[in-house]
Amino acid sequence: MPAPHPTRPPRLYAHRGASAEAPENTLPSFLCALAIPGVDAIELDVHLTRDGHPVVSHDPTALRMANRNVAWKDIDLAEARTFDMGWGFVAPDGSRPFAGQGIQIPTFEEVLATLRQVVLNVDIKRAWPPLVERMVQLIRARDAEQRVVLASFHLSSLLAVRALRYQGDTALSRQEVLALLTTPRALLRHAPLFGTCAQIPEQSGPLRFAKSAFIDKCHALGIRVDFWTVNDPQRARELLALGADGIMTDDPRALAPVFLSGR
Repeated sequence: MPAPHPTRPPRLYAHRGASAEAPENTLPSFLCALAIPGVDAIELDVHLTRDGHPVVSHDPTALRMANRNVAWKDIDLAEARTFDMGWGFVAPDGSRPFAGQGIQIPTFEEVLATLRQVVLNVDIKRAWPPLVERMVQLIRARDAEQRVVLASFHLSSLLAVRALRYQGDTALSRQEVLALLTTPRALLRHAPLFGTCAQIPEQSGPLRFAKSAFIDKCHALGIRVDFWTVNDPQRARELLALGADGIMTDDPRALAPVFLSGR
């Protein structure tokens, strides 16, 4: 799997799409983001329905985005598709401009088919083997391993992805990031981590990741560094100056000029 290259331009990820402008994790949000010059990739999240369909949602339930207090794992796709996923977007004036506009929850398969050739960064939200297996199956059916990065907070999910000999990039789990931060570089060369991306906040409790020493260490080990979630253009500039390989943002329109200026 390719290591970060110093001449490769940094990647701008639209976090859940253009979620500052449209309902997060929906096709309108993804298409809005991709219409912005400078956006390189879409970040999204998946859960599994009761009948085995990966659907795109950050939350395990439909409560926040569709005002329906039900978990995706407890319903079939047909019922999930009746929910109004535009309801959850609240404009600055407090209105819900996308409610009642027919916006449905997308399946991951639908996203793969619609966003062809687009880099997708997918957070597997549930530590459950059937979800991992179905995701890898769908990605391989579309010959999309080289454009889909698989991530998860759950080490078990990432280990399952790698056990399936997934040929695309995988992010590091929390435990692996901690090992990366605390283990001397020489030891990591002899006992390497198997992920290719450190996708991290600037800081987690007392641990600071937004440091050139940490980023340089990642690069020396062939690991790219992506920061989330950054909505301030000036802070994005500072992280890129430190050597960040990518930025995930809710507001890609605001950050796009930062990326375009360096290309």
